[in-house]
Order: sequence, then C-alpha cells, then structure tokens
Amino acid sequence: MSYQVLARKWRPRRFGELVGQEHVVRALTHALESGRMHHAYLFTGTRGVGKTTIARILSKSLNCERGQGAEPCGECAVCQAVDAGRFIDLLEIDAASNTGVDDVREVIENAQYAPTRGRYKVYLIDEVHMLSKNAFNALLKTLEEPPDHALFLLATTDPQKLPVTVLSRCLKFNLKRLLPAQIEAQMRHILGAEGVDADDVALSLLARAADGSLRDGLSLLDQAIAYGGGRVRSDDVRSMLGSIDSAEVLGLAHALADGDGVLLLAEARRIVAFAPDFATVLEDLATLFHRIQLRQLVPGLDRGEAGEADEEDLALLARRLSAEEVQLYYQMALAGRRDLPLAPDAITGFEMALLRMLAFRPGRDDEAPRGTPSTAGGQAVVSSAAGRPPARDAEPASGRSSANARAAMATASETKPGKSEPNAHLPDWDALLERAALGGPLRELARRAALQSREGQTLVLALAHHDLVLADPAMLAQLEARLEPVLGERVKLRCVGRDAVDSPAARAASAKDGALAEARAALEADPVLAELGATLGARIVPESIRPPEQGT
Repeated sequence: MSYQVLARKWRPRRFGELVGQEHVVRALTHALESGRMHHAYLFTGTRGVGKTTIARILSKSLNCERGQGAEPCGECAVCQAVDAGRFIDLLEIDAASNTGVDDVREVIENAQYAPTRGRYKVYLIDEVHMLSKNAFNALLKTLEEPPDHALFLLATTDPQKLPVTVLSRCLKFNLKRLLPAQIEAQMRHILGAEGVDADDVALSLLARAADGSLRDGLSLLDQAIAYGGGRVRSDDVRSMLGSIDSAEVLGLAHALADGDGVLLLAEARRIVAFAPDFATVLEDLATLFHRIQLRQLVPGLDRGEAGEADEEDLALLARRLSAEEVQLYYQMALAGRRDLPLAPDAITGFEMALLRMLAFRPGRDDEAPRGTPSTAGGQAVVSSAAGRPPARDAEPASGRSSANARAAMATASETKPGKSEPNAHLPDWDALLERAALGGPLRELARRAALQSREGQTLVLALAHHDLVLADPAMLAQLEARLEPVLGERVKLRCVGRDAVDSPAARAASAKDGALAEARAALEADPVLAELGATLGARIVPESIRPPEQGT
C-alpha cells in the first residue's frame, strides 16, 4: 500500500509547523538556543494534540548533524532517521503495554551507556501514567540522577495518576486542545496542497467533530474524502457523522419558542427519519442556544461561524426567547445528551429531552395554558400539576401539629382563588419543613425554597433561578405528598424563579457567614495570637477558622 494517511503524511517535522501549542514551542526554543535543557519533560494533554510529535522534534533538535538548535535541518541522516522512526538513540516506549518493573529496568540499564549515533539518548515514554507503582519507583532513581547524555520525555493524557515524586522531577507542559477554527485552517491548508475540493460548511462540521484533536480531525478528513469519492461536501459529511442540517435544529428551536408540542414532535420525528446520531443533534441544539445567548447578552462576541444558524433566525429567536429560557434549554440539551445511554432507546431519549424543555418552558402572561408550566408575574415557573390527575383527598393527620397547621393556613385560605397574598399572611415555612421530617434531595429542594403566597389550593414557592432545575414534577409531587399529613389537606405546589430568595438555606448560609466573620474578628483581637504573630511571625489561616458550635 503506497497511500499514507493524512495524519502521518502531514505530521509536523519542525516546531514552526505545530498548530496551537505556541507556549510550548517558545519555552523549548529558548531552552535549546541557550543550552539550558532540563533532563526530564512531561507533556500532558488529550490525544492527537502533539505530545509525541514534540518529543520527536526535540530529539532531532538535540541530535541534528548540522548542530544543536531549535531548527533541525530535516535533511541529514539523523533527522531523516527520526522522521522515519528508526533513529537508534530515540527509544519510544508504550507504557500501556510495558507496565512492569522489568520493562523499566531495561530502560534504566540502557540509559547508562553513551549514545550510539547522536549526542543524546532520548527516551520517550508514552502514556506514562500506565506504569505500575514498582515501575515508577525504579524510574524515579534515574530521574533523580540522570546521565548527562540522557533526556527523558514523558507523555500522558492523565497526569493526575502520576506520583508527585515523578511530577516534581519534570518540567511540565500542558498541551492545549485545539480550537475548531485552528483545526479547520489546517484542514484547508492540507486540502489545498493535496488538490482536494471542499466546501466551508463541511470543514466546519469536521473541525467541530474532531473535539480538539488535530489527529482525529485529519482521520475524519481522510474518511470524508473516501466517502465523497475525492471531494468533501457538507451533505456527505453530515451523513458520515450522523449530523443534520442547521435548518433542522432551527425548527426545533422555533417550536420551543412557540410552545407547540405537536410541532416540536413533528420536527423531532422528521429528524429521526434521517437516522442521525442523536447525541450530535442535542450537541448542535446546545450550540445553537449558546449562539442565541451570545446575541442576547454580549452581541459583539457572536462569532457568526460558517455553517451555524442563519443570522436572521438567530436574531428572531434571540427576541422571542428570554435569557432564562435559553439557559434552561441549554442545560437540558446537555443533560439529555448525557442521559441518552440510560434511555430505553435513543429515539425515546431524544424525544424526552425535547419534551422536558417543553414541560419546563416558562409560561407567558399573554398565552393560554397548554398543559405546560404557568407563570406568575412574568417569572420562570415550574408546576407539578401539569398533566397529572387531581390527587385523592386524604384523611387529616391526627395530633395538634395538623390542627395548628390548618389554623395557620386559614388566613391564606380565605383569599380568593388565583389572588396572591404577601408571605406575611402564611404559615411558617421552616416549621412546616421541620414537621414534615424531610430528607435527602427532597429536603434540599424545600430548604432552598421560600413560601411566597397561596392561590386557592396552590402554594407558590420562590426559588433562585439556578435552583429551578431541582423542581421537576416528580420532586414536587413527592413534596406535596409529604406536606399533606402536616397540613391536613392536599395542596399543589408551583415554583417561580427569583433573583434572591429568603429561604431556610439562604438564611443558614448567611448565619454561617456571620458566625465566621465574628470568629475571625475575635481571633484577630486575641492578644495571645497577636503576641505570637509579633514574635514568631505566626498568622491566621482564614480557611482554618471554624465558628463555635451553637450552644457551646
């Protein structure tokens, strides 16, 4: 086979050809030109961003027959041998398959001998985090006292698994994930040199699918060239990747803006007919919401990338959707993508992610209810009652707590249905929660809420906007059931979003902050501590301060 894949054919052979790793190139260039080379380097980063490539270029720079420097000639026998993967003094070790201490001991013993052909022996240990504990211990001694002619280059995608004793003996460089624009530009350069015709939308799709890895991007580009019979076209790329046209995703967004469930499912099932990758569809939907939010909040940063949503549609959706809605839909698109493997099947998971957006869609004052969440005062609202049959009346709970709760609610119950009264006219929310003896997520939801008003048989709870995601219908239904024996009647719960909420959790956090401030002030005023600071240089570590337990 004479064909060489693009990722190998276009592998950078000098520092100037590297894409997106300028910070690493600059540091290594200065070290090579000044002769101040460290004996061990650690390159970290996701796959396909240049870890092994940098190590090979560094090996050429140190051993080039025309002299050591940041610009190897690329023509001498040493440079050509490194590029071909047959330079005898460059030893590449795959730690994923050579994890044992015996494999490392062989490297250590070999490191004591002078290089055969070059100035330095360069040891490249790829995926070094896969070494066993004993292997790391064996390597550590050599890293502490390396021979002058040896250079160790360690590469890993998971640096957290490396012992700190190894990390402390290496110069560490974090290689960046490449931006889609950087990958797209490199693809365009390569296709121009290869004489392959491609359209901008296709390259944008491939660059985003590469997920920060240039090598993955070039592999996808090879696949697209083969799929398209020597041409790279957007329709072929979408079919290959299992993605869809941006107009299809726009259809979903417009249906959500309309609050039209029938239209939303019709758009969804039209997409299903293309048999796409549903995770990619939800990712595209999240990307669309990101662009809408940029246009709403910081329009100057809307990049207008090729292949994205049509600008006219973007402007329309930015006007029709509130900023809070966009944030909610974005989070639900991400959650739906994450939960797809847990769904009964991919289509069900995809449709349920969209229906969840519709179910939690904040209502509008100018709209009639459609079985979706309603609104109060133009704020975001979540209700448990939509689509659920009325609960059967339960027998009142026995005991004084139930009677007291009913008496406390009497004033609020006298108001006309639908008319809200101030919070001052209701029962004590903290006392209700204490009697309900809630636990787990249900308790956390209730503690983050404040009882705002009563509307007939509905209690209106206020939640901070970022906490609305906790109030899904199932959780609210459970909370209603737990409050029923305490109140002696069945009530519905409806949640509205607020910027600030005087909830039990907020009050507890405020009290804790106050106690911490008082404790810190007391410590700072303590004469003994002041004396210790003056004589011994002692200081108070703010993170270590704990307020005294209540009652002690």
